[in-house]
Amino acid sequence: MATRAIDSRIVDSGKAGKAGTRADTRIDARARRYDPAETKQRVLTAANMLFSTKGFSATGTADIAREADVSEGSIFYHFGSKKALLAELGARYGQTMIEAMQGDDKLEDLEPGIIIPRVFEFCRTSNLWEGITGSECEVGKPAMVKNPEAEPFYHAAKATTTEWIHRQMTLAMARRGITDVDIEIAASFTHHIVGDAIERILTATSPEDAARVERETVRFVRAACNYPTA
Repeated sequence: MATRAIDSRIVDSGKAGKAGTRADTRIDARARRYDPAETKQRVLTAANMLFSTKGFSATGTADIAREADVSEGSIFYHFGSKKALLAELGARYGQTMIEAMQGDDKLEDLEPGIIIPRVFEFCRTSNLWEGITGSECEVGKPAMVKNPEAEPFYHAAKATTTEWIHRQMTLAMARRGITDVDIEIAASFTHHIVGDAIERILTATSPEDAARVERETVRFVRAACNYPTA
């Protein structure tokens, strides 16, 4: 699945026995061998794999603990809840998207003509949980309608990427002397515009159609934010 290609970037990876059983004792004993950072990493890796193959609702914390080879209690200790664990995965997914958008460039050197093609390529090659939740590149209400159980993931990914867009715009506009844009609103609007364009890119019927969407998205964002055309 597409999941395998991105798992390492996001997380760097029968029925559960009842409390007090020999199976739980073995899990607890193994969990004590891991330091807290490794335990958290193992949980994230296991959750990412199980959510992507079984779905969020069909995966219990006991399933995650068994797959991660840790105690179930360690999941609640590190994350608080299964939804919070999903949100952590969303934040990490957002961070991988940020890395793709920024590349090796300084924030102030970036502009829509560089960032937007990069994020489109990222979504073409990193269609996480495809067939289970749809594309996690999708954002906003359409994504919520398609997969309401993944709402914590989407919100965390959006918060992470929008904060980066805000910082990037602040530096890039200051360098270019652009002073008449409300960056907070512009960052949120840009996130939604690009999110809509991503859905169009992923469902394009031809390379020419995808190229048209990319070209118009870059043109629109540049114009809305008063970036120079070159």
